[in-house]
Amino acid sequence: MSAADRLIVERLWLMFRHDMAEFQGGLPSPDGTYHSDRLRSAFEDDDWAAYLFTSGDQPVGFAFVRALSGPARVLNSFFVVRGARRTGIGLKVVREVISRHPGPWKIAFQDSNTAAVAFWRRVATEIASDAWTEEPEDVPPDVWISFSTA
Repeated sequence: MSAADRLIVERLWLMFRHDMAEFQGGLPSPDGTYHSDRLRSAFEDDDWAAYLFTSGDQPVGFAFVRALSGPARVLNSFFVVRGARRTGIGLKVVREVISRHPGPWKIAFQDSNTAAVAFWRRVATEIASDAWTEEPEDVPPDVWISFSTA
């Protein structure tokens, strides 16, 4: 990822963390940033991959995948800006990301985020038909979907 793309993802990260505060709570740090361990890992750890999504020349979202060498890839963070939601771009880009890393997958989301619940169940069904599972957890993220791709 280029330095310019990394800067864009860093800016989108702030929007993502702001959106997630509705479901996870939390306030930004005094400097206006949010906890960024995942952000650093996505750019610096060889077992992670970062993706920037665009529509034309406009940035519309990002994804972080971790555990690339593990038993299951984990979609650690996924974000589409509000202005691009419900346009089909989320499904398009998540399919592309998942296709780049075939094998078992785990995706977490908050059960209180009704839009995410519907989206991730749709993704799992479209990618794995009925061969996916959903497991609740006691701590956020509340729900984990698992499936495998060829």
